[in-house]
Amino acid sequence: MHRRRLLPPLAAALVLLFAAPTLHAAPSSTAADHRTVVYYQTQFDGDTLISPKELTNHDAGATDVIVGAVHLTDDDKARLNDDPHDAGRFDDMWSDLADVQSEGVHVLGMVGGAAQGSFTNLENDFDAYYPKLKEVVEAHGLDGLDLDVEEEIDLSTITRLIDTLRADFGDDFLITLAPVATALKGGGNLSGFGYDRLYEERGDAIDWFNTQFYCGWGSLQDTSGYDDIVDHGVVPAEKVVAGTVTNSAYCDGHVPFDRLTGTLSELAAKYPDFGGAAGWEYAASDPGGSAAPWEWAEGVSAAMR
Repeated sequence: MHRRRLLPPLAAALVLLFAAPTLHAAPSSTAADHRTVVYYQTQFDGDTLISPKELTNHDAGATDVIVGAVHLTDDDKARLNDDPHDAGRFDDMWSDLADVQSEGVHVLGMVGGAAQGSFTNLENDFDAYYPKLKEVVEAHGLDGLDLDVEEEIDLSTITRLIDTLRADFGDDFLITLAPVATALKGGGNLSGFGYDRLYEERGDAIDWFNTQFYCGWGSLQDTSGYDDIVDHGVVPAEKVVAGTVTNSAYCDGHVPFDRLTGTLSELAAKYPDFGGAAGWEYAASDPGGSAAPWEWAEGVSAAMR
């Protein structure tokens, strides 16, 4: 459940999405190289940019950075947090993200999250709202979109969006979703549609799921919650990325870093095609906190090797 859960004095920011017509090769998930996904929601501490370039400057092992969250509103342009996605305050951020891409890391944008409305707007008037989303993808040349549906919509809305993105941006464009963990084992979810049915209809078009094992929907204290999803037999381990909160201030369900890396190491040993780990979110990630947030990705990547 992606919300504003920030450590003071960091300013809360809900950010954007984007995906790219120009695509960048990045590491794929293998037995020795699982995905390390970093959500990048808080871009500023006051007026100071919290740069994602530290992930590549420190060779932290991140494979994907997801900027959250894009909002599709009645404004002429999609918003990134509270501002138009191309507002001047974001210029340095977009430049730094392009540098991260140039180092082989995918950059995606997150659509939706706890701030509802974007998917309902797409459901009610797809032809009016989809072009705003497409504009963000094209303007910033990013590699994919993370569809975080935390509002009730019909299955046909999300399948139409997936199909349209595939048609517009091709097979190499990354399309991910961010369901709560129970959704991938046939249980409750926040999206309105069933993920078993979605996977049966569009599984081949979905690259992976950034699965939320937190906020009461699951836990990574041990491997049991992840095992339940694999045992459910619908979504394979290679497409289940284990998501966690990176700081106890963000949400219930934070797992101490030593315990988290132990769980991830066990999962990587148990499932050679284990999808990897995702952290919500970058700005104050333990164990380095706001002074060294890249250390989360560094430690997690090492644990999965």
